[in-house]
Amino acid sequence: AAITYAMEFRNLCSLETFRDICSPSGYSENLEDVIKNEFTRIKGVTYLDHAGATLYPESAVREFCLDISKNVYGNPHSHNPSSTLTHDTVDRVRYRILQHFNTTPEEYSVIFTSGSTAGLKLVSEAFPWSAPTATEPGSLFCYLTDNHTSVVGIRGPASAQGALPIPVSPSEVEGRARAGVEGVGGHDGPAACQTPHLFCYPAQSNFSGRKYPLGHVRGIRARRLYPACDHPGRWFVLLDAAAHVGCSPLDLQSCAADFVPLSFYKMFGFPTGLGALLVRNQAAARLKKCYFGGGTAAGYLAGEDYFVPTANVCDRFEDGSVSFLDIIEPHAFGLARYTHMLLSSLCHGNGHPVAQMYTQGQFDSPDTQGAILNFNLLDCRGHIIGYSQVDKLASLYNIHLRTGCFCNTGACQHFLDITDQEVKNNLKAGHVCGDSIDLVDGKPTGSVRVSFGYMSTFDDCQTFLSFVVDCFVEKPPRVDRVRLENLRQTKTGPCGNSHQKRSIKLSANGGIKQEVETRRPAEPSLEGCVRPSSAVDTTLPKNPYTLTHIYIYPVKSCAAFEVCDWPLGASGLLFDRSWMVVNGHGVCLSQKREPRLCQILPRVELPLGQLSLSAPGMENLSVPLESAATLKTIQRVCQSKVCGDRVETVDSGDEAATWLSDFLGQPCRLIRQSPDSIRGGQKRLNTGKTTKTSTAVLSLVNEAQYLLINQASESSEDGQPLERQDLISRFRANLVIAGVEPFEEDSWSQLIIGNAQFLVGGRCGRCQMICVDQDTGAKSKAPLLALSACRSGKVGPNRPYLIIQPRAQCGVHLQTMAFA
Repeated sequence: AAITYAMEFRNLCSLETFRDICSPSGYSENLEDVIKNEFTRIKGVTYLDHAGATLYPESAVREFCLDISKNVYGNPHSHNPSSTLTHDTVDRVRYRILQHFNTTPEEYSVIFTSGSTAGLKLVSEAFPWSAPTATEPGSLFCYLTDNHTSVVGIRGPASAQGALPIPVSPSEVEGRARAGVEGVGGHDGPAACQTPHLFCYPAQSNFSGRKYPLGHVRGIRARRLYPACDHPGRWFVLLDAAAHVGCSPLDLQSCAADFVPLSFYKMFGFPTGLGALLVRNQAAARLKKCYFGGGTAAGYLAGEDYFVPTANVCDRFEDGSVSFLDIIEPHAFGLARYTHMLLSSLCHGNGHPVAQMYTQGQFDSPDTQGAILNFNLLDCRGHIIGYSQVDKLASLYNIHLRTGCFCNTGACQHFLDITDQEVKNNLKAGHVCGDSIDLVDGKPTGSVRVSFGYMSTFDDCQTFLSFVVDCFVEKPPRVDRVRLENLRQTKTGPCGNSHQKRSIKLSANGGIKQEVETRRPAEPSLEGCVRPSSAVDTTLPKNPYTLTHIYIYPVKSCAAFEVCDWPLGASGLLFDRSWMVVNGHGVCLSQKREPRLCQILPRVELPLGQLSLSAPGMENLSVPLESAATLKTIQRVCQSKVCGDRVETVDSGDEAATWLSDFLGQPCRLIRQSPDSIRGGQKRLNTGKTTKTSTAVLSLVNEAQYLLINQASESSEDGQPLERQDLISRFRANLVIAGVEPFEEDSWSQLIIGNAQFLVGGRCGRCQMICVDQDTGAKSKAPLLALSACRSGKVGPNRPYLIIQPRAQCGVHLQTMAFA
């Protein structure tokens, strides 16, 4: 049976099957040549977040640089030659945009914004909302619950001006559409009631990729669809096209929406700070303007409330000078449909499905579905695997995807069956948008999304499917034949061609791999793999334990410095994470991006008053340990961020910067936390189901002052000890103890070492840094995969680690010793 399943799945994962399913039609040129010429930087990267931002072709950047280096562009509000060039170029760009969407300047105006969100904000502030009166009903702001957060946010300004927000489910609109309800008085015709209402819906859901009928625009304006059919007045339609136009055409002749916001980086990848609001000229006359900036006024008086806006719609709403220097559907759909078919049919060896898909329909047409897959992975028992674990493991395969709710709470609630009360409860429990709390009481708070673009390839599909089978499928993989046959029968029209020739195969033990890659062993065997033990005592240990090692990390993300006796400071071990390396833009470097940092060995030499740095092939470097009072007077003050916290730092000088730059091969500087910079305060710590608040003063650490690991927790699945020193160095603990029971430290609330008393603050979530060999800087996927396997798909928060905080213990020395 295993051989049968392997052969069937191997056939499904072939290029021939993809071509058969997607009936490909080609580009005008070979896609491999496009990728070779335009996207050399993504070699080895599987980029599957095109719904977030697509990738820019390198020729676009080259031509942009060439253009601005050869032409002189001035402020378009002046009248000199350089200003005229800018004005004419911007006008030409406006025309090209309208041409792309099959409309003309007579029908639409292009208002440049910083992005689609800014366009939505502009509508929210300029729409002529009216409050209810004795004779007229107030304005309604109606929005589909599957809208992006930025659309739902319009209800704030709308409500403030008296409008009534009404959320509308997709089924409500479509239910009235099928019923064919006729309204009274169309949008453009005469009607007794002229109260303005606004209906907003997405052309394509950024959550599930579902495409909503563009005919809703006419239906709402003609008052044939709910909610317009139930409410008299003049109905305007805002069509959120940001997710739709990345891979699909939009014809404004057939769906003349009043407002169409979009972001160019979702279409072209570059520039990221430019978008537009397309406004139907008939609707533009109703917009009102409160604030006016440079270029928006035909005339005004500074001494009294007198202002006349410019007649031109674009000039009226583009406050200040426009950013004048920032000025393929079947293929992507085919890749998405193929991936959807295999992923939704894939099963564990016991027959349970691997994925819970969140889609409407079966990917049967690019007219109703975009190139987006949304899902959660399931283990062999049918339990959902948290999306943060999928994200962490995907990064080890260099797969870039997106997880969470994608700024679309309505769709997330609908597909994941999350109630309003559960959203509120999760927030109280500490879960906020964008964090890694993926499961609360076993229920998901979000999902995984992969999305394709015009430069995506069949190889991307295979890499992603290989990753899923390799990391999450109980072997051998099986196929739901009934579901697969149903999906195969919904064969679509032309879907493009990726021109890729590689395939993935099943290895002898049932795992999928690409021919060019080496697959990890079927059973993880990394040293340091740990397993949960039976229940342990929840009190402090009764017998003396031993603090076996003390490590400090003077420079964040560099090698450890082991000591046997060390003083405690206000923020932890003295000089622990007091320095960090930043790149040429002032961004902190870590081993995630620069693994060679582990080869830099810092040593704090207290008697000499210096920090010394050594690295292979480099002469030693010494940096003085100046007193806190003199640091700011002799070094340059700068700003940086650590885990979202802004910290004030001082630069350690040009000599250190040159040394680091030479070793790492990129512009770098060594900076130190300023003596006046106090970091910590009310810092939230994730401890599983709940969060705690830290009031400890922090250095440049991620979460807390100390990290601790128990050597008893380091054992293989058969209980035999493994090479602990490698594990300790990878996990970068400050304190290593010899306990009695594995994981007993999980339940401790405090511990005493010598004269220092420590409070337990929580458990540390593990990231990709444990996959960096601390001797060589080489990366390996095995550590995180092994931890995931030992913890049933969970790698963080990781049990061997505790975040601990001391009470005021400045001046106390910590020694390797027995403790209680």
